[in-house]
Amino acid sequence: MSRIVRSSKFRHVFGTVAKKEDCYDDLRATRNAWDSNYVAVNPSFVAVLYEAGGGGAFAVIPMGMKGKIDPKLPLVTGHKSPVLDIDWNPFNDNLIASVSEDCTGKVWGIPEGGLTTNINDPLQTLSGHKRKVGTVKFSPTANNILVTSAGDFSVKIWDIEKGKDVLSIDGQHADLISATEWNANGSLIATSSKDKKVRVIDPRNKSVAQEGEAHQGVKPSRIIWMKDRLLSVGFSKQSEREYCLWDSRDLSKPLSRTGVDSSSGILMPFYDSDLNIVYMAGKGDGNIRYFEFQDDQLFYLAEFKSATPQRGLGMMPKRGVNVSTCEIDLFFKLGVKLLEPISFQVPRKADVFADDIYPDTASGEPALTSEEWLSGKDAEPKLRSLAPGFVQKKTVVEFNPEKVEAPKELSEKELKAEVERLTTRVAYLEAELIKRDSKIKELSA
Repeated sequence: MSRIVRSSKFRHVFGTVAKKEDCYDDLRATRNAWDSNYVAVNPSFVAVLYEAGGGGAFAVIPMGMKGKIDPKLPLVTGHKSPVLDIDWNPFNDNLIASVSEDCTGKVWGIPEGGLTTNINDPLQTLSGHKRKVGTVKFSPTANNILVTSAGDFSVKIWDIEKGKDVLSIDGQHADLISATEWNANGSLIATSSKDKKVRVIDPRNKSVAQEGEAHQGVKPSRIIWMKDRLLSVGFSKQSEREYCLWDSRDLSKPLSRTGVDSSSGILMPFYDSDLNIVYMAGKGDGNIRYFEFQDDQLFYLAEFKSATPQRGLGMMPKRGVNVSTCEIDLFFKLGVKLLEPISFQVPRKADVFADDIYPDTASGEPALTSEEWLSGKDAEPKLRSLAPGFVQKKTVVEFNPEKVEAPKELSEKELKAEVERLTTRVAYLEAELIKRDSKIKELSA
């Protein structure tokens, strides 16, 4: 970790917590111990995994609903077990995907202005995993394509309109997958796993392109893309937090391995691909470290400090930042009951649009259809300007799900009958085996 004073336009970036009245208070955030960020953000809504009795739920809060949150806040409550991860569709601010311990993923439509009542019926259900589903991530370029990973050690690619797992990468991981991340053009997926390895997967070939030994600690690790480089965070054998930089084309060994500290909280990494800034926030920590990535090194910039520990963190897409205050990134920090916006700004006058800190960014429009992506086509994300006078042409990304029949759930009486039928079948087959063995002995004599 380099702390050398060096020339950088981001040397003096600082973080500011929103005033109490601009935060979201009295939340009943999930107490589930699963390692996810618990928060997902887009310019219209912030979603938070929520505590719910007898199933799984998450809250979707409109950006303007600040202050104390109504205890009767409407929730998304369609899962039968705790929700473990959520992700917003990057091309449609009203679509969100969730995955759960109930072995399914679901896609939900959020009405303009937010929920007025609990919703139980998803637009689409993604059934196919055999164990709890732990991660979900939309493709950054292809419409209606997302990736999930589960406790059956598989990685599945879904076309959410069809409700089908169009690609499945099975048998490549030896333990639970803790992170799945797309690269910038959506052609590759990086994973980190409790088998202490990081992998680069070519999903359309259903193969592992690269694999390497990463963090030797027993706690979960994470991984993110930085152009053609990878950053993984985890724990050493001595249970110290560390990060590794990798060349995605060769995972035989890391480019570098750097210790962070000896705290016990899992690190959550985030990458601003426009400005090459990396943020690291530890669960249970109050601080957020940030670095500039250059020449295959992370150069320490500064540290945001707070007395309140964070349970989760969500990063706003760049199209949602406030350029009039020279805000370069916006995070939403989840505490025990409080969700706080934290604005990272460059200290300069904002009279003129600062094009050096606001290059063109992802526009929120798909570059490919799901069919084009599945056929092997790649494309870079579509870009837009953040300049105040720029008006982006409004593109409506429609979602027309095909109805997929969910597997029929048997009643208790039907389940008992099925168990009796299978028990009878097993007894019959065992008797047949005994007869066969007797016949073999008789013929051998």
